[in-house]
Amino acid sequence: MFLTLLLVTLLVAAGISCLVVRLFGASWGSILSRIIDDAISDAWLKYLKFAVIIIGISSGVRIHELEKYITPARWDKNAELIKLTSERWVIEVYRTVIDTLQGIAWLLLVFFVFALIAYVIVRFTEQRRAP
Repeated sequence: MFLTLLLVTLLVAAGISCLVVRLFGASWGSILSRIIDDAISDAWLKYLKFAVIIIGISSGVRIHELEKYITPARWDKNAELIKLTSERWVIEVYRTVIDTLQGIAWLLLVFFVFALIAYVIVRFTEQRRAP
């Protein structure tokens, strides 16, 4: 049962991450091509897509939280394993969705802060070059 939960959370996190990349990849490409007017912007876009997928999966699949289903609490000698009921499944899948999106949102927030700073620098240098 635990392995099935682990596989489901992995697939849900990977699916959501790939969906986010598919929905917003073109926008990220436009932003990067505006900031970096060179062929290297394609490489940065590939890296950003890779980072979104990796961060999404690692944020969504919380191994340390799932350990409670296979190991009893260490501080309580009489502790029993938590049972994987259908309610727990719903909660774990919901947490996977939320944590995946939250991890991706934080990554993109940091990316867009630096992209905004780079955009301001690019605009400033373009205005100084113009006659």
